[in-house]
Amino acid sequence: MQAGSGALTWAREEAGGVQRTAIIGDVHGMRDALAELLGVLRLGPGDRLVFAGDLVDKGPDSAGVVEDAARLAREAAFEVVLVEGNHEERHRRYRANLTLRPKVARQQAADAPELPAITERLSPEACAFLDGAVWFHREAEHGVLVVHGGIPGDMRVFPDRADDVAALTGKARDRFSKILRTRFISRETGTYLGLGKQQPGDPFWAEVYDGRFGHVVFGHQPFFDGPALFAHATGIDTGAVHGTGLTALVYEAGAGRRFVSVATPVYRARRTLDPSDA
Repeated sequence: MQAGSGALTWAREEAGGVQRTAIIGDVHGMRDALAELLGVLRLGPGDRLVFAGDLVDKGPDSAGVVEDAARLAREAAFEVVLVEGNHEERHRRYRANLTLRPKVARQQAADAPELPAITERLSPEACAFLDGAVWFHREAEHGVLVVHGGIPGDMRVFPDRADDVAALTGKARDRFSKILRTRFISRETGTYLGLGKQQPGDPFWAEVYDGRFGHVVFGHQPFFDGPALFAHATGIDTGAVHGTGLTALVYEAGAGRRFVSVATPVYRARRTLDPSDA
């Protein structure tokens, strides 16, 4: 793979290597950083690449990131999985509304100009890649569950397969969708709290998660000092768009796990609350 002017190319390799799974945190449009990280990882046949969501928004080239990821999914010698983040989810709703509810789509575009700006640059293949995102991914051999956001404390059951989510409707689907957005949860009930709704004493979900669904690898919440290690969870959004690096967590058969990071420039100032993350 070579990185040049933000582009990403991949030469398929004929010889297989040790099977690895690389889980990449929030890219947020940092196309050059993604190209550099993939160049360091050098994934090949038998490997798997998992994006933990939020490829888009905030950074300089969201459309380019999606096009590169979609091309890898079509052409690379390894498997590519996209776990949907809250930013992909709002883009998906916007694309659907362009046809189903044009008036709603116009209001979405007025409120968030990045929605049409990015959508207009996406090829049909890139849109199809985004539409194929899953809400979670399991790495059974490592006992790992990948979600974008987190696990609400009052969640008692979790689907075995990503395909099972399609059967959820109404309130059940809405409740489960909180895994895309969960940060803080109620200290009393464990229920999901919306952005900025937490009160003193309400914990970050991973601080109290008991491992009931396996070890969770997640993005969504940026950790500016490097990956966040909890008893039963690992946060890998290291704030790429804020200049604190893009990180992959790599699992390798018989060799445990390791972190691989590349440096990133500051593109967006840090904010305590970012409305686009709601």
